[in-house]
Amino acid sequence: MRKKNKIIVAVVSVLVLAGIVAGVWPLNGYIESPGEADDLSRFVTIDGKKDTAKGQYRITSVFLTQANGFKFLQTKINPHLSYASEADVTGGESSATFSKVQDFYMQSAIANAEQVAFNKASKPITTKYRGIYVLSVSKTSHFKKTIKVGDTITAIDGHHYENSDGFIKYLANKKKGTTVTVSYTRDGKSGQAEGTTIKLPGTKTPEYPNGRAGIGIVLTDNVAVTTTPKVSVDPGQIGGPSGGLMFTLQIYDQLTGDKLANGRNISGTGTMNANGYVGEIGGIDKKIMAAKAAGSTVFFAPYIKPTKELLKYEEQHKTNYMLARDTAKKYAPNLKVIPVQTFDDAVNYLKSGKIIKTTDSTK
Repeated sequence: MRKKNKIIVAVVSVLVLAGIVAGVWPLNGYIESPGEADDLSRFVTIDGKKDTAKGQYRITSVFLTQANGFKFLQTKINPHLSYASEADVTGGESSATFSKVQDFYMQSAIANAEQVAFNKASKPITTKYRGIYVLSVSKTSHFKKTIKVGDTITAIDGHHYENSDGFIKYLANKKKGTTVTVSYTRDGKSGQAEGTTIKLPGTKTPEYPNGRAGIGIVLTDNVAVTTTPKVSVDPGQIGGPSGGLMFTLQIYDQLTGDKLANGRNISGTGTMNANGYVGEIGGIDKKIMAAKAAGSTVFFAPYIKPTKELLKYEEQHKTNYMLARDTAKKYAPNLKVIPVQTFDDAVNYLKSGKIIKTTDSTK
């Protein structure tokens, strides 16, 4: 009997030990959780001066931590946690390349924010074009074996453009399957690649009401911006493009002295292109929770009109605005989610309370 008990204890001990090892063993992925909602007045100075006006504009983020068995199980019981594979997060790139891409995204977001804010404020600004970098190549792209992250695109079908928007517009209305030739440089050497266009899901916007065609490559501009007065932005460890809208609001309000925040605690997210259009991002439900924790009462969310095709590819099959609105309704009822398609939409809301029309219809 004692021998049998010893065997049982040994087996149980082995199983417990195996469970602990399995729980702490790192998985090939990440746990995404609500991050911070940082006050942008900490990062932006104009002529060396920080914003001292009442009210805050906050940039929201998502935390990434290495996944293990225990943390993965937490995602099944905590609605604010989710698991993402390493490939989904990094696009299959090395950590060094991923970090470089995130820095490119942030620097491009800041440059676009300065351009939009200064143009809106009718203040002097000049830009110097440096190049267009490839940030990612989708799995559905016909160029996935020939174009790589870090390449510099120089022309499409022999056409040269001064920014990535020029390339986008050139491809936007082409039919699916149209053959195009991309010229690029890599490590100082020139090359060309030929492939066909694809239809890009989730690209219906006021700028492109029928959606866009493209080649499945994400580009960003490397632009040097000179302004009067001088703007300095230090984003610290924050990377990626999703802070574009909030950086634009912070710079514009601080530049003009309009004090549009008016004492309010304002969070939000969304990319910003040089023409003032706001783009969708990932993890917006977690950013809602970060805004709630920071005491925000207003949250700007990118808005695009939903379609059945679009919702197939959207996170939780909801657009950014839909997911942000539903998350706030359930978990942050004091946080008002404001849909925006452009920078002007955000400014108009802050000035007059005007909100653009939205729909959940997919017809």
